[in-house]
Amino acid sequence: MPASSPSPGGFDAGSPPLAERIVPWFREHARPLPWRAPGFSPWGVLVSEIMLQQTPVARVIPRLEQWLRRWPSPDALAADPPAEAVRAWDRLGYPRRALRLHAAAVAMSEQHAGEVPGDVDALLALPGIGEYTARAVAAFAFGVRTPVVDVNTRRVVARAALGQGEAGPARTRADLAAMEALLPADPEEARLMNAGAMELGQVVCTARAPRCEECPIADRCAWRAAGYPAYDGPRTPRQARFEGSDRQVRGIILRELRHADGSVPAEVVDGLWPDARQRERALAGLLADGLARGSRESGYELPGS
Repeated sequence: MPASSPSPGGFDAGSPPLAERIVPWFREHARPLPWRAPGFSPWGVLVSEIMLQQTPVARVIPRLEQWLRRWPSPDALAADPPAEAVRAWDRLGYPRRALRLHAAAVAMSEQHAGEVPGDVDALLALPGIGEYTARAVAAFAFGVRTPVVDVNTRRVVARAALGQGEAGPARTRADLAAMEALLPADPEEARLMNAGAMELGQVVCTARAPRCEECPIADRCAWRAAGYPAYDGPRTPRQARFEGSDRQVRGIILRELRHADGSVPAEVVDGLWPDARQRERALAGLLADGLARGSRESGYELPGS
């Protein structure tokens, strides 16, 4: 262990806060991503944040550009049926996000004059917008000083402040409080700290092979100072493998519906996957989630087709 114990903020008493290292590092090393460009619209930030959930950046960028060309505002998306949003989502995965985004666009069109609200509570009131997305949009699109916490941020805070190799299962209230304690008072500096902590966890303080020699807070990191002890706390459950899963079957059925001209007969759906019980389970899930509609008698199609 280090000679002096870290303070609750993760650094020795009298040392500069982590933000004084992370913010300048981020200014110099931030990747030039579309949603970080000056003048990028709040709607674009909202769409990007929803697309980036569980989807790599490289896959999101081209789909985001196509989406914003077609639907440059909430009003534009709200004017089209939800089936078009699901079709345009294509292979980004977790297509319920497309339905949630469409529902949010309708709400903004009806309740906010077609504009993305800048207040965290107003964003949380939109259908399908959760704690992370609301805070990310408020901070990154409107400059609101609010903690933004994702898996990368949690890992940086766990290592630098708590001396743990992993963050463990998410605890929303505690995670937000931990990040709030690290934010500068100035809203712009706080925005950069939020973005910088995410970037640091994404490209340097990675889960499996952290590059500590490149880290701007390496000499302030409690985990490094303690000799990188193995994490022995509760672990976040690992996601089940995709191959052969109900998620794969759902994707196969949805792809057929997405490219169909009209409804898809039940006999066609039957031929998409050999395991009848798994196929029916996947189809029932799509119907329950509102991603498909229909019956064996009428066939199946996307919602709002």
